[in-house]
This record gives sequence, C-alpha cells and structure tokens, in this order.
Amino acid sequence: MAKSTVTSALAIGALALLGFGLTGCSAAQEIADSVESEVSGGESEVRDDETQEVTESGDLDVFKLAMGDCFNDAGSTMVSEIPVVPCSEPHDFEVYFEVEMPAGEYPGDEAISAQAEADCTAQFATFVGLPYEESALNFSYLTPTQQSWDDADDRLIQCIVTDEAAQTTGSLAGAAR
Repeated sequence: MAKSTVTSALAIGALALLGFGLTGCSAAQEIADSVESEVSGGESEVRDDETQEVTESGDLDVFKLAMGDCFNDAGSTMVSEIPVVPCSEPHDFEVYFEVEMPAGEYPGDEAISAQAEADCTAQFATFVGLPYEESALNFSYLTPTQQSWDDADDRLIQCIVTDEAAQTTGSLAGAAR
C-alpha cells in the first residue's frame, strides 16, 4: 500500500491547530501568555496531580501537550488550547514520541522537518508494533516555528499517530495494525 506521511505542513488539519502557526500582532502575546501560565503553575484540571495523565476531557494549553496525551481535532487552525481527552475515550490523535532539539539558532523549517520525519519514522514501529510502511496508521509531527523557537524557547518535536479511517478508543501502543 502506498502511503504518504503527513508532514509539518499539517495536512491532516488538526495539527495546525496547535498554535505553532500563530500570526499577526497577538501571536507574541499568546506565546508569552502560554509561557507565563506554564511558569506560574496554572496547570489545567484535566490532568491527575500525581500521574499527570489526562483524566478529564477539556481544553489544555497547546504548550502543555505531552507524550501519551490523546486529543481531538479542534476544527480550527488558530487556537491556544487543544481539546484533550482520556485515551479511553474516542479521539483523533495520540502523542507517541517527543524529542528536544538542541539549543542554538533556529535551524530552519527544512532541517526541523527532516529531523522530525526521521525521528517519528524511527519510533513508529517501536510504538505501534509494525514498521510505518506496513501499518494502516499514519503519523505527523508538531515542530517549533521560528517564532515559537525565538519567543518561547520551544525546541520540542512531538510525533503524533492517527487512524485516518476513524477515531480511536484506547492507546495505539502495540496496536500492530
């Protein structure tokens, strides 16, 4: 089966919603507000205090999305919060791998996308249980933009798995499909 990887161009639509594509005058303020909220400890009530697992459906600051989180398409390309759900509920996406890029100057969109593509492909089989080329599932990734890199010290690449045919209930870890 021929497959095409959804890239950081965010062809599955929902991935642009994570706020990394913020534009206009309010973008820097939204990033600053997100960073301030994170520093002040204003963690959303959707997570269990001890395990940090999402236990309630609700909106979560996009910069607080973490490995293992499940979420749904917000239906918008410009948001500051993402609709997370417990993975035991139907959802569109699951974060399956994260990697921090090294500090320094912004390496450029192409270099970041190349690293994300390589890292997400390499970790796909470990998470799903089948090589990407043999799987019915697809992946994409969230990457820093020049603006989030410069304004929010964002270095995080997040790999996200999805079943484009339907929502998933439960984790896709070890799904082998």
